[in-house]
Formats: sequence, C-alpha cells, structure tokens
Amino acid sequence: MKKFVLDEIDHQILDILIENARTPFTDIAKKLLVSAGTIHVRVKKMEDEGIIQGSTLTLNYEKMGYSFIAHVGIFLEKTSMTQHVLDNLRLIPNVTVAYVTAGKYNIFCKVRAKNTNHAKEVIYAIDEIHGVSRTETMISLEESINDKKRMMHAIFKEI
Repeated sequence: MKKFVLDEIDHQILDILIENARTPFTDIAKKLLVSAGTIHVRVKKMEDEGIIQGSTLTLNYEKMGYSFIAHVGIFLEKTSMTQHVLDNLRLIPNVTVAYVTAGKYNIFCKVRAKNTNHAKEVIYAIDEIHGVSRTETMISLEESINDKKRMMHAIFKEI
C-alpha cells in the first residue's frame, strides 16, 4: 500500500487545525496564500487517507467545577475480564480515558472529579466492578505537558 505523503502546505494546514479545529477554510487559505478550494481539497484528502479523523472540542473542566484529576491503575482478578471491566468503566462518566496496558496494571484510567470526596466515590465505584481485584491511585497536581503540535512536528521531520 502506498504511503500518503504530506507536503509543507499540508503541514501548515494541520498546524492551524490542531490549534483550532474550527478555523474556517477561508481563514486558513488567507494565511497560507492559497484558495479556500485548495484547503478544502487537501483536508478532504487527508480525511480520506485517515490522517485527519474528525475534529475535537476542548472543554475547560476547571471552569465547570471538575478540577480534580486522578490516575487509577487497575489490577484485574483475571486478564480475561478486561473487556467486562472496560464495558463497566464506560458506565462511569468520570472515567474519561482508559488504556489497556502491559506492565504493573491491566488497565490505567484518568478520572475527573469535583474534589477528593467526589474522586473517592468514583474510585469506590471502580473498585466495585466485578473482576477488579484492587486499584492504585495517583493524584495529578498539574498537567504540565499536553502538546499535540510537538509530536506532529517531530513526525514531519521524519517524513
């Protein structure tokens, strides 16, 4: 299968869209000195190739009262219970991310809560899932790095 090749204009389009996925194509076109049609065609091509998959909305959870973040490592009774536990984690809205992992934990989650008492309730709910033998929790003091652009630019340098 032929690898899709991105050029400098594609890189610049992605750079702008990562910053704000709602940027109008006309604004991107003006910045890059090309037509809006060119931007539309290139974005469509990147979508068709699977390089761009949808767009995201970033919420400020702190402004909504959910500033407490915990990372929860989950130990399972049996590895074969992974899917069952994941299905049950999906029922807990405060579990915002879950990874199946190799290493110390079977599953590693990110939990958002209002405060420590709320986080405790969420963690207790995780502990109650059939198949969970125990959990270990780490409290996040600060999100120091959350930068999609750095990774994208590193990939651009490779290709």
